[in-house]
Amino acid sequence: MARQENSDNPGRLSQIRQAYTMTQRVDPKIGLIVGGVGLGIFAVLLAIGFGIGHPIYLGILGFVLGLLAAVVIFGRRAEKAAFGQLEGQPGAAAAVLNNIKRGWNIQLVVAANRNQDAVHRAVGRPGVVLVGEGNVNRLRPMIAAEKRKMSKVVGDAPVIDIVVGNDEGQIPLKKLQMHMAKLPRAISGAQATQINDRLRAMGDLMANAPVPKGPLPKGARMPKGAGKTR
Repeated sequence: MARQENSDNPGRLSQIRQAYTMTQRVDPKIGLIVGGVGLGIFAVLLAIGFGIGHPIYLGILGFVLGLLAAVVIFGRRAEKAAFGQLEGQPGAAAAVLNNIKRGWNIQLVVAANRNQDAVHRAVGRPGVVLVGEGNVNRLRPMIAAEKRKMSKVVGDAPVIDIVVGNDEGQIPLKKLQMHMAKLPRAISGAQATQINDRLRAMGDLMANAPVPKGPLPKGARMPKGAGKTR
């Protein structure tokens, strides 16, 4: 067990250093702010401790509370910096969705085009959520096509579409995860799992559609998704 803990520590320290370096590029004063808050809380409680005759007790309390406050502030500013760097980049919404750990079955890039507009799918207790990122005018027909494709599979489950962005009617990237967490529950967990399995099976079926051998007849088109491998 001791060896395992020792092997994990360098990785954690490296992650903290990387997070700090990334945050400092966007927020150059992060070190002064975090250090100032931590030391300020420690100094105030230590001074109170000397005033009431308990410097050791309040000094320890000040150190713990100062460290906790510094960690919380660093975490929030690091998160803000990360979202700032992601925003506007292709795949930003996918990165946020990929970090959702519980309550959702996420399928990234169920539809995309050469302009890097993409639609992602999340299935959970609120129903089926289609999350689009990119140009809203190009996303609308893509989302509509996905809804038509899913209509026979999802039944009466709600299908919600979200476009990530900062314009009216869109959800900002930094609020995407919170917005999805607040969606009202409409179906059971068992129904969500069943719908997700059906949607995945439908996707596999379309991706593995057989391709006719030989040249295509004149005017014929290749089936969408045909010939793709996983």
